Amino acid sequence: MGREIHQLKAGIIGTGFIGPVHLEGLRRLGVEVVALCGSDKASGVARRLGIPRAFTGYDHEAMCREADIDVVHITSPNRQHFEQSMAALQAGKHVVCEKPLAVTSRESAALVKAVARSRSIFAVNYNIRFYPAVLQLRADVAKGRLGEILHVNGSYFQDWLLKPTDYNWRLLPEEGGKLRGVADIGTHWMDTASFILGRRIDRVFAHLETCHKTRFRPVGEVQTFVKSTGRERTVPYRVRTEDFASLLLRFQGGVHGNLGVSQVAAGRKNSLRLELYGSRESAWWDSEEPNIIHYGSRDGTNRLSHRQCPGFSEDVAGFTDYPPGHAEGFPDSFKMLYRAVYQDILSGRSANPLYATAQDGHHEVKVCEAVLRSHRDGRWVAI
Repeated sequence: MGREIHQLKAGIIGTGFIGPVHLEGLRRLGVEVVALCGSDKASGVARRLGIPRAFTGYDHEAMCREADIDVVHITSPNRQHFEQSMAALQAGKHVVCEKPLAVTSRESAALVKAVARSRSIFAVNYNIRFYPAVLQLRADVAKGRLGEILHVNGSYFQDWLLKPTDYNWRLLPEEGGKLRGVADIGTHWMDTASFILGRRIDRVFAHLETCHKTRFRPVGEVQTFVKSTGRERTVPYRVRTEDFASLLLRFQGGVHGNLGVSQVAAGRKNSLRLELYGSRESAWWDSEEPNIIHYGSRDGTNRLSHRQCPGFSEDVAGFTDYPPGHAEGFPDSFKMLYRAVYQDILSGRSANPLYATAQDGHHEVKVCEAVLRSHRDGRWVAI
């Protein structure tokens, strides 16, 4: 008799905002998280979260040597993703890595090759794929319900870096990479659009802007989304990454896209909005209203479709656990992503998994590099 999901054990690298989100999703599936790896604060965080083992000093190699760990979840700063993913693969572990997969395409290409040589399941944590509404839009496009897709529009807006006193490691190129807003949240939108359309981005024209040329960095560690109290001691520093961006995109097959990205959009807390315009109908969705899809028609009636109500496909129903009217959202998407990954760990690699693979993550890294070249040169750049 084979193992079941609740018999698998995981270790998490990273103690910031997103690590506990991974932890919650895993525990809801019955997966035991047996180890946490991070900074010197990892021991205290592990005790608070009820994780039995801690590895301080970001000693990921020691954690990967633990024989009972089946899966390593990587939630550390971007620059560490490549080294930690490679170490986990070399130790024979399965891997779930936060985006971006790496900070350069040379690194991400090396990871793609390492995954191909291994027997490990490797997923990039593009969780938005697993919102039921996103899966429904994907089914709508695949079945031609919207007609031929003419163009897609959208945005990913947040406001947590609106003030010059707002700070996080993502602002530093040496930690997060040369792109910030586009790499941090814009890639979520681009991956989601590509997933729905079944087409990757093949060309980009980008313009990047930094509204706060100087910011004030608190002395000490700062968690993601934590606001400044105004009482911390700070030091000024020059900002070298973008606060917002405007992107023109072309997908395979010629579908055109417009994307706005901002982390300085007052009042927008975490709004990913995606609009699909087809020759028959349009559809749009906002992550801040995750259970509703809007459908539009020139000649018919515009309408709303709610999760698990008539109009949602039966094959999407398996990605929701609660009846209509019982809202599901951000944490549920993580749980559903991990369920898909862990099922493949038990049964073997899927031919066409719903979760983002290392190849998908590598493509997004190449898109980010094309965005930088396009902004620098003021021209369209092919991926």
